Amino acid sequence: MDFYSSSSTISRGMGEPDEPHILAVDDNLIDRKLVEKLLKKSSCKVTTAENGLRALEYLGLGADQEHSTNGNGSKVSMIITDYCMPGMTGYELLKKIKESSILKDVPVVIMSSENIPTRIDQCMEEGAQMFMLKPLKHSDVKRLRCQLMQCQ
Repeated sequence: MDFYSSSSTISRGMGEPDEPHILAVDDNLIDRKLVEKLLKKSSCKVTTAENGLRALEYLGLGADQEHSTNGNGSKVSMIITDYCMPGMTGYELLKKIKESSILKDVPVVIMSSENIPTRIDQCMEEGAQMFMLKPLKHSDVKRLRCQLMQCQ
């Protein structure tokens, strides 16, 4: 599978200057589509990836892109990722992003359907901007948008 962006090739690059670009990472197609729909309703440009490895590839941090600077990381305003995914957890993805000199300042939001305080604390200590419980609601996305505007 590939990356999915909500913008057509015609409107890519012609978006509003204040339109945040969010990378949404979730292995569950339904959850991914829900997050994408909610974010698009809040005037966000959305690119989706189905797992952590795909997200790293998109960001230019894939295994064969270790020292590359031609990724899309600088174009992403925020990354929102599921915690529990096969291959690479959202926590592991968070750590990789925060280890990157190029991406360390990009806010990362972790989502999970499980409310486990130690997991939440672990993610926040590692640098997550926020931890949200799934399924996401429109009010959650409003909070995200507010957080994003404070970060920029």
